[in-house]
Amino acid sequence: MKKIIYIATVIILLVIINNLSHSIYDLWHKQDLLTAAENKLEQEKEKNRKLKAELSYVQSQTFIEEQARDKLFMSKPGEQDILIQKNLIQKEKSKPKPDTRPNWQKWAELFFER
Repeated sequence: MKKIIYIATVIILLVIINNLSHSIYDLWHKQDLLTAAENKLEQEKEKNRKLKAELSYVQSQTFIEEQARDKLFMSKPGEQDILIQKNLIQKEKSKPKPDTRPNWQKWAELFFER
């Protein structure tokens, strides 16, 4: 009789330990999910904040004026439009060729050819 009670008690304790271990594992897993969700929420809040700032800028008068000037080529009353030829801009952007002479020639020119 004692042996049956002992075996039944051991089986019940094993079932309880098994259920507790599963509960602890699920709790840890859910904690990881909660942490990941909190991180995602913070990222989305930051994205939302940036989008709100961009929206307020896009709705501002400054942005509208900037777009009218850049894309529609409009100007304020009293301003003059100035057109610059593309070839002048390209000349300005082109860089001079680097000096590929050997250093000894550069030094010789510096000291002797002035």
